[in-house]
Amino acid sequence: MRSSTTRGYTKITMKRIVPACLALAIALAQDPTAPQSQPPDTVIRINVNLVQVDAVVTDSKGNAVTGLGAQDFEILQDGKAQAITNFSYINLAAGVARATAVKPAPRAKGALPAPPPPPMALKPSEVRRTVALVVDDLGLAFASIAYVHDALKKFVDKEMQPGDLVAIVRTGAGMGALQTFTSDKRMLYAAIERVKFNSYGRVGISSFEALGSEPDLGEDANAGLAAAEEERKEMISVGTLGAIRYIIDGLRELPGRKSVVLFSENLRLFHADGSTGRTIDAVRVLTDAANRASVVIYSIDPRGLQTHSLTAADNTRGMTPQQVGAVPQQRSQQEFESQDGMAVLAKDTGGLFLRNQNDVGAALHQVLEDGAGYYLIGYHPQANTFDAKTGEPKFHSVRVRVKRPGLQVRSRSGFLGTSDREARPTPRTPRDQLLHALSAPFNSGAIHVRLTTLFSNGAKLGSFVKAMLFIDAKDLKFSDEPDGWHKASLDVVAVTFGDNGQAIDSTGRTFTIRAKDKGYQEMLHGGLVYRIHHAVKKPGGYQMRIALRDSASGEVGSATQFVEVPDVSKGRLTLSSIVIAKAPDELSKPVADDQAEGQVQDQDPNATPAVRIFQPGTAIAYVYQVLNAQPDPQNHPALQVQTRLFLDGKQVYLGKPAAFNVAGQPDPKRLVGTGSMRLGEKIAPGDYVLQVIVTDKLAKEKFRVAAQSMDFEIGGAQ
Repeated sequence: MRSSTTRGYTKITMKRIVPACLALAIALAQDPTAPQSQPPDTVIRINVNLVQVDAVVTDSKGNAVTGLGAQDFEILQDGKAQAITNFSYINLAAGVARATAVKPAPRAKGALPAPPPPPMALKPSEVRRTVALVVDDLGLAFASIAYVHDALKKFVDKEMQPGDLVAIVRTGAGMGALQTFTSDKRMLYAAIERVKFNSYGRVGISSFEALGSEPDLGEDANAGLAAAEEERKEMISVGTLGAIRYIIDGLRELPGRKSVVLFSENLRLFHADGSTGRTIDAVRVLTDAANRASVVIYSIDPRGLQTHSLTAADNTRGMTPQQVGAVPQQRSQQEFESQDGMAVLAKDTGGLFLRNQNDVGAALHQVLEDGAGYYLIGYHPQANTFDAKTGEPKFHSVRVRVKRPGLQVRSRSGFLGTSDREARPTPRTPRDQLLHALSAPFNSGAIHVRLTTLFSNGAKLGSFVKAMLFIDAKDLKFSDEPDGWHKASLDVVAVTFGDNGQAIDSTGRTFTIRAKDKGYQEMLHGGLVYRIHHAVKKPGGYQMRIALRDSASGEVGSATQFVEVPDVSKGRLTLSSIVIAKAPDELSKPVADDQAEGQVQDQDPNATPAVRIFQPGTAIAYVYQVLNAQPDPQNHPALQVQTRLFLDGKQVYLGKPAAFNVAGQPDPKRLVGTGSMRLGEKIAPGDYVLQVIVTDKLAKEKFRVAAQSMDFEIGGAQ
C-alpha cells in the first residue's frame, strides 16, 4: 500500500513492510533485549587487556568495611596470583538521596486531599540504583506468593528512593508493559497486583507434597510418571533461568553495578539420582552473563523457617514406623536440594543467599543495604586466557582474598574465556539493528527521537491511543537528486505490548522522503512527526516501543513509553491524556486524524505536543477530556479544576481551584477542558510536570477526584 502527501516542496511516501514487521514482532517476543554495545562505564570488564571484578567486604557482624587499599587484597585466576593494576572503591550510598516528603497542597476544611504528585521520568545519568525484583512464580508455593507480594509492596512504599530504577518481573510471563524498568510507582503497584500463584509451576500449593496424595498405578507406571514430572520441572527451571537471562541482557545497557533479586523456593541442580542435567549448564551460562553485565544476583527463599514434621494433610496409611520416622529428615534434605541453584547463583556473582528468615521484607532490605558500596579490582590476564584455538571457551575461576584477619569478601567466581567483544557481536543486518533498538531500556541511537503516547475516548471509536514520534531530520542522511531534490529512506517499526507481555499491535513502514528548496529547509528545522492511531479494546497498561533505521547511513533510533488506558465503561470520573503546546497558534490548528502520518512542522518544532520544549516567557496551552462527569437533574455537571506544576518531583506552583467551563458542551460524559499559563522570564530550566486535578462535586466521594499529568521541558533562555 502506498500513499503520499505534499506540503511545500516535500513528499513523503509510505510503504508497508508487513512481513518484516511480523518477523520483528516474533523475534522481539523471543529475544527482545539483545543490547547494542558495551557501555563505556561498565563495572565488569572482561577482555584481552583487563579483567575487572567487584568485591564486597564485611566484618564478622555482616557490616560493610570501607577504607581498604589494594595492598589489603589478593586476586587469583585459576589459583595463580595476579598483579592488581586497577583499584578503587565505589560508594553508591553517597549518590542515593533519601526520600523527602513533598509538602501537601493546602486544602479547605472538608475538601478531599489532592492526588499524589506525578512521577518524574529518570534519565540514564540520574540512575543511582538499578534493581530487578524477579518473582519466580513458577517456583513458589501458594503461601510464599503472599509473603513476596507483601514484601514488594513494602519495598515500593518505604524502601524505594529517588534515583531508583526498578522492575518487577514474573518468570511465568513475558516482558510486558508492567515489567519494564521504571521509577513510576504506579506501574510497580500494578505489577505487584499481577504477582499470583502459578499452578503450572514446579511447586504446588504447599512446599512439600502431602504423603499419600499420589495415585498408586503400579511400580513401573509410578516410576514413569515420576521421571516425566522431573523432566517437566527441569524444563521449567531452564525457562526460569532464561527469563533471568532476559533481564540481565537488558541490564547490560544500564550503567554501574546492578542487582537482581530472585524470589524462589525451588531451583534444583541435580536429578533425584544425583546426576546433572540442563539446569546446571544454564546456571553456568547465566552466571557468566551476569558477571559480564555487572549484575549481582541475590536469592531469597521466602518460605522462612519450615517444619518438616508430618501434617494433617499427610496420609501415612500403609507406611511402616521406620518410614514415617524418616519423613522429617527426607523433607529437610528435599528443602536443602531445592536451594542449590539459588545458592550457586548468589555465590558465583558476589551476592547473598538469604533463607530461614520469616520476614521477607527485612531480607529484601538487607539486600539493598549490601549493595551500597563495593571495591573494584582489576588485573591484566594471561595471554592464553582468551585463546580461541583451544576450541570451546574455558571457564576461568577468579578468587579475591582480603589479607586482614576477621574480614570476609564476596566477589564473582569466574568467567568463560571469551572476551566481551566476542561474546557480544555487533549487529550487522538491518533487522538485527532494529531489534536491538527496540530493546533499548532508554531512548537510544544516533537518530534523536521523542515519543508521546496519548489516551483519549470518542463516542464512536471508544478508547484509543495516539502516539506521536518526533524525528530530528538533521540526523537523517539525504542523497542529492536532479532538480534540487533531496531523498532519504527510513524504516519504522512499532510494537505495542500489553501488561502480560503479549504483543497487542505491531506496524512497520518504509518512508521515502523527498524534499527541495523551502520544504527541505523547513523539514531540517522542524523535523518529522510519525503518528500511530489505533483503538484499544481492553483497558490496562500498555507500552509502545518504536525503532527506526536510516537506510542510507544505517543509523538507528528508538523510544519507548508507557500509557495507561482506564476502564471508561465503569462510569467513574476519568481524565484523558493532556496535550500541551505553545499558545495559541498550535492549538488553533489541530491535525485531523485522517491526515498523513508523516508531516513537516511549520512552526517551532520544540513547542509542539510531540516535543514540548519551551523557552522562558512562553505562553503554553493545554487540552484534555473529562469523561463520565455526573450531571444534576438539569443535566449540568458541577466540576472544579486545579493545576499543579512540579520541577524534578517538587511542587513549584499551585493554581487556585476554579469552576470548570461547560458552556456549549451538551454531553457531560465527554467534556473538553482547556487552560493556559505563561512561563516566567526567570523560570529555572529543567524537567517539569503539569498536573490537572478535576473534582466532581456530584459524584460519590470515593470517585470524586481524577488527575492526569504530562511532562515538558524548559530550556535555557535564547
